[in-house]
Amino acid sequence: MERQNVTVSLPPDILKQARHLAVERGTSLSALLAACLEELVKSEPTYRAAQRRAVARMRKGVRMGVGDRPGWTRDELHER
Repeated sequence: MERQNVTVSLPPDILKQARHLAVERGTSLSALLAACLEELVKSEPTYRAAQRRAVARMRKGVRMGVGDRPGWTRDELHER
């Protein structure tokens, strides 16, 4: 696969931690960033589809099985 170089600007403390993480994982900083970005890009369509399904369910609402009106009164619910 063809690769293209990019420049990324990071705060020094984040860069230091990222370098340590790459060393701990036995990889380069470039490979670590590439893997993270690839995972993000691959998961985005799945996330968007799940988000659309969730919003559609919220818009539709959930039937609570009580018809148009509840089958009880407030007083009946609070009887002691």
